[in-house]
Parts: sequence; C-alpha cells; structure tokens
Amino acid sequence: MKKQDQEIVCNIIRIGVSSCLLGAKVRFDGQHKRNTYINDLLSEYFYFVPFCPEVAIGMGTPREPIRLVDDQGNIRVVETHNPDRDHTQQLREYSGKTASTMEYLCGFIFKKDSPTCGMERVKVYAQNGMPEKKGTGIFAEQVRLKNPLLPLEEEGRLNDPVLRENFVNRVYAYARWKDLTANGLTKSGLIDFHTRHKYLILAHHQKIYYKLGRELSEVKRDEVKNFSEYYISSVMTALREPANRKSHVNVLQHMLGFLRSCLDREDRAELVDAIKSYSRGEYPLVVPIALLQHHFRRYPHPFIEHQVYLNPHPRELMLRNSI
Repeated sequence: MKKQDQEIVCNIIRIGVSSCLLGAKVRFDGQHKRNTYINDLLSEYFYFVPFCPEVAIGMGTPREPIRLVDDQGNIRVVETHNPDRDHTQQLREYSGKTASTMEYLCGFIFKKDSPTCGMERVKVYAQNGMPEKKGTGIFAEQVRLKNPLLPLEEEGRLNDPVLRENFVNRVYAYARWKDLTANGLTKSGLIDFHTRHKYLILAHHQKIYYKLGRELSEVKRDEVKNFSEYYISSVMTALREPANRKSHVNVLQHMLGFLRSCLDREDRAELVDAIKSYSRGEYPLVVPIALLQHHFRRYPHPFIEHQVYLNPHPRELMLRNSI
C-alpha cells in the first residue's frame, strides 16, 4: 500500500517517469539509469507509470543512439552514426498522442539530457556537427505542451533539496486539486481550497497570492467553472517558483501573529529566535515549522489548523530538513 498525504482521498498518486530511471534496460546500450531516490523512497508514496518513446515506436534495445539536429530551424531526431535514418515523425506522432492521454497523472520525472525525455539543455547538433545545449527532448516537449498544469522535473534536478521539495510540493497540490474537482467544483469548494492553500501560495508568489484573493472574492456562482481553470493555472504557476528563505520567513511571521497573545515571553522568544536563525541559514525550515506546530497543538486556531503550508507533503519524506 502506498503512503500518501492524508488529505488525498484518491487511492494512488500516479507520476509518469522515464522507464530507464526505474531500472528498465531500455537505453540504446541495453542498460538502465536506475535512480535510487525515485525507486527506494518516492516509490513508497507514488505509483510510477513508465514511458520510453524509443521502445514504444519499435526501435528496440540495444539500438543505434539518436540525437537532435538543427536542420535550418527544424529540429529533427536522427541516428548518431547514420543521420539519414530519421525518426522524427514517428516520435512526434507517438509523443503527441501519448501526451494527450495523461490526465490521470499528477507529475512526471524525465531523464536528463535525453533527446526524447530531456526537459532542458539537451544537446542540439548544428550542420557542422557542433552541439549546443539549447534543446528539449521531443517527448518532454509534447508532455509540457499538452499538460500545462502537470508538475515536471528531471531526475538530476531532484538532487537539489529546494527543487526536490518544490516538485513534490506541486505534485501533492495538483493531486488535491484533482481530488477536489473529481465530483464537480462548487464555489464553496473553490473558496475552501484557496483558504487552505493561502500560506502555501504566499510562500511561493506574493503577487499571485494577493491577485487571486481579490479576484476570488468577486466570482459569481455561475462563473466558477471558467474561473477555476484560470485559478488553478495561476496556482500552479505560483508554485513553480521555488520559495526562498525570505518568503518562508514572511509566512512564518504571519503564523506567529496568531500566537502572540497565547505564548509567554520565554516561548515567544524561542519561536522568534528559531525564525531568525532559519532566516540566517543556521536552521533548516523544519525547525521553526515544528515549533509552530507544537504551539498550535496547545493553542489551536481554526484558520491555521487547515493550512496546507504546515503539512504540504508527508513528513517522512523529510523534504524540509535540508532547506
């Protein structure tokens, strides 16, 4: 049984992934690129759906390696040692068709540098044979175009603690949204979702936070469906911006304000010091968060109690222990 955020009532959070990262021997050399973090930790919380465009179009394993080439502005996918063998059309057709059927996914992890799955900085070869890291894999490009809300990441970038937390954060936020809208969205449901995610949005993008708050207050019941599409697009755009120490401190201080009349001088000083120490990089984010949670258990507040910011993803992932 997969572990999951207690607020997610759907049985499984599905994430697409490049097959080689799961240990499948589908690479051109017949080998894999098994990723330990994905397989040994994230797999406890997510169900991974594997994709390999090359194998899907029948290229086989092992096979001739392929690369992206710039043909007068037109990006083609050809075999490295036999550039006359062009796989562009097959890969584009497969990628477009497959990417259009991913509404069941809540995220995708790609293999970096791949001419099909690389998200960014993929080598594109000029006519003179010189490469430039400016491309996007042909499959990854279609996934992004056809699924603009879907959280995307490369396995290499998951080594960065901030980007790792940001990706998992977006996956759970998107899963909560899909769960909310599964049975039809109401204005009260939309307002409740926004209320619970207020401080999470504020931590990532202050401008979008204030903008959505104003706009949501003016939405009429018969406008909810159209507004909801704009709303979740804005939320996912906000969450793509990794939260920094300054923005986290802003949210922590907002939360501290709900406790000022409850705490004695010693407890208040300890919490203020923890926030200041975090802002200076002396503590990870988990320290002031844990203190806040401790005090809110003693002095519950209905608004804070439902704030996703305090528990955006399973604590066992320890994602805030390194940021």
